[in-house]
Amino acid sequence: MSTEPEYDEITKTYTTGHEWDGIKELNTPLPRWWLWVLYATIIWSIGYWILMPAWPMLSGHTKGYLGYSQRDTVNAELQAAQNDRKVFSEKLLNADLKTIENTQDLLEFAMAGGKAAFGDNCAGCHGSGAAGAKGYPNLNDDDWLWGGTLDEIHHTITVGIRGTHDDTRLSDMPAFLSDEILDKGQIRDMATYVRSLSDKTIAAPTGTAELFQENCAACHGENAKGSRDFGAPNLTDGIWLYGSDPETLITTISYSRKGVMPTWAGRLDPATIKSLAVFVHTLGGGE
Repeated sequence: MSTEPEYDEITKTYTTGHEWDGIKELNTPLPRWWLWVLYATIIWSIGYWILMPAWPMLSGHTKGYLGYSQRDTVNAELQAAQNDRKVFSEKLLNADLKTIENTQDLLEFAMAGGKAAFGDNCAGCHGSGAAGAKGYPNLNDDDWLWGGTLDEIHHTITVGIRGTHDDTRLSDMPAFLSDEILDKGQIRDMATYVRSLSDKTIAAPTGTAELFQENCAACHGENAKGSRDFGAPNLTDGIWLYGSDPETLITTISYSRKGVMPTWAGRLDPATIKSLAVFVHTLGGGE
């Protein structure tokens, strides 16, 4: 209920005249500094409405006296960045890969672009740190199926592996069980022999060396060191793309593996592919 304002002896403050269940409301004014801040924000908001875009309308919005547009500003900044990038992109296109690695500003530009492109396009398979995973090569080591030089890496990225390019990297290991080349017993013995090539504590079954020479040496080499002409891995170094446990090797020999790396030509521009090649080459395993 409302009553006449009265002076409160305890707080030395007048009441507002409002009372609820015997509780009276004191008339305590806001601090003066707070009021000045409020008035300043009101004045500032009026000025903002006049100078800047502020009011939505049925079609568009008020432009403001200054005609400022954040979107135009962002677009201008993006255009400036694209113009700067275009200059370096043209330099990348006109430079060979070795020149890029030996020219500091081009190398920095290529590394920045290559890292970004790797994260967007390659990390999903090879991992953010390029350490790979089962079925996806580790790009930090020095074990390369198709070669680890700058030119070879660039070519692999360009055409892909079992990709859509006419010159894509292509290797075709037979599926020895599905193709009825070897029986299950021979394949199990062959898996043991292959494991013994990198682990000397494993004894190879009798006759498997000859079986290897007859069926595998044409691609992997007589010494099982592999061949980059065919993308055939080195079987003696203990580095395994799919794993070296007996069951995994038996599966690989029985049914082969048909891993695919996309053809990036046409999906990425040539300057980005060059940047990717330089970035991958400098990860630590490039030759």
